[in-house]
Amino acid sequence: MSDTLRPSDSLKNVRYEIRGRLARRAHEMERMGHEIISLNIGNPGLFGFRTPETMRLAMIENLRESEAYCHQKGIFPAREAVVMQQQARGVQGVSAEEVFIGNGVSELIDLVLRALLNDGDEVLVPSPDYPLWSAAVTLNRGKAVHYPCLPENGFLPDPEAVEALITRRTRAIVIINPNNPTGAVYPRAILERLARIAEKHGLVVFADEIYDQILYDDAQFVPMATLVHDTLCATMSGLSKVYRACGYRVGWVAFSGRLRAAADYLGGLELLSSLRLCSNVPAQWAVQTALGGYQSIRELTTPGGRLYESRAVITEAAAASPFLRLQAPRGALYAFIGIDTDAVPVDDQSFALDLLEQKHVLVAPGVSFNVPYRNHFRVTNLPDAATLRTVFQRMGELLAAYASGARESPASARVVEASTRFK
Repeated sequence: MSDTLRPSDSLKNVRYEIRGRLARRAHEMERMGHEIISLNIGNPGLFGFRTPETMRLAMIENLRESEAYCHQKGIFPAREAVVMQQQARGVQGVSAEEVFIGNGVSELIDLVLRALLNDGDEVLVPSPDYPLWSAAVTLNRGKAVHYPCLPENGFLPDPEAVEALITRRTRAIVIINPNNPTGAVYPRAILERLARIAEKHGLVVFADEIYDQILYDDAQFVPMATLVHDTLCATMSGLSKVYRACGYRVGWVAFSGRLRAAADYLGGLELLSSLRLCSNVPAQWAVQTALGGYQSIRELTTPGGRLYESRAVITEAAAASPFLRLQAPRGALYAFIGIDTDAVPVDDQSFALDLLEQKHVLVAPGVSFNVPYRNHFRVTNLPDAATLRTVFQRMGELLAAYASGARESPASARVVEASTRFK
């Protein structure tokens, strides 16, 4: 009998490097007394952003009403607030019965896939993607089939390339707009084409729109549910990003389109929701206030706003660098930056490890987002402008050392050691 307790085989092909070995190494270095600038995750509260006070008050004032389990789909005021938002955006046929509240969109991603997939079913997922989608497909017995959103195309999907990947096992397509990790905002024409493809092949559309109001300059957000009519559309959003309330763990999915044909599927989803009893009740009371109140995110994403100005630092620093290439993000909280490997012979993981070990800056290497190329990394624009200037100064120093062949061997040795230790 072996003394080794092994994890489930279902975890073999599951990756979530945003909080993987690099993050664990950063935590280890912090315990050793190093100050790490962490740009690997979009967590507004860690960078001084506050949840709107009205949302906190709404939760506090309803604590007495939050001591029992609520309905498995969530409290009615929260679900109705989501309905009203959808209706205001032009989405037809949604009622509170088609809205499910979860412990963040992350939980709902798992639930909607678990209710849908059988062994070997395929889901079209963008590349680059938010890696939880690929992981959740795998954990729920499916196969993530990645459709390319290439840097040279502004990280936009090619609808013809998407359709070419559809097989008899394809059940759904995931559309992340505004996009994480690239910051791309999809134009209406592309979304309309994807909607028609989904309808033609009977695919469920999972529209991950958690960054729907985080837009810069002239970017326009088009809700996918306004375009999808002849198949099922699941619109997913929550309080974490626009409302800076990650720790509240409140997300929702609103179903529209061919609801009658999806009755059995929605029944299965309700069963799964019942099995976890309900989602966090106190924080649900903040939903109505958030969606119906003043949208303070606009102060942050327009000229002079903190997110806008931090994004400007990133785009300007990348443009000024002889080593970096960037499609300026038009939405969300990230930039997906390329390294010119003709000038700098380094891959994304080695760069991220050296940047952490030598310069005490943590980024997410591009491989974390299920891309076939190895020369990108993701940063968040949540830090203030001054901090980001420091970050890019340190990046420039490291890249210049690469270019001159002056890579620091002691740090590289530590990198190899850390890489081995944290696999």
